[in-house]
Amino acid sequence: MKTPKIIFTALLMCCFFTGFATIESLNGRWTGLLKTDQGNEYPLMYNFKIDGNQLTGTARTPKGDMPINDGKVTGNNFTFNVVVNNMEIDHSGKFYGDSVGVDISLGDVKSHATLVKATAP
Repeated sequence: MKTPKIIFTALLMCCFFTGFATIESLNGRWTGLLKTDQGNEYPLMYNFKIDGNQLTGTARTPKGDMPINDGKVTGNNFTFNVVVNNMEIDHSGKFYGDSVGVDISLGDVKSHATLVKATAP
């Protein structure tokens, strides 16, 4: 009777560690392009750092690199905000392995962008 319980526990632990290893791949630089409804385009660049369920790093803005605040990771999903000109810009996203989908909102204005891993300069 103990064998099925041991096998189930081992499989559960493998799934947990595989998911943890996957989100660890989010570490590093990611780039994309934000397109607004008005037709404007803004380059995006983030440098993500994962430590357990905490997300830190920086976001490149017209004002320079700004710190990522209140970053949290849950499975393959994450949230954080960046403050630019005293405006808090909320981000929520999902890590897909080779890309990241990110929803960016400032008040009632919401946009979506896809990020890809940046190649080394």
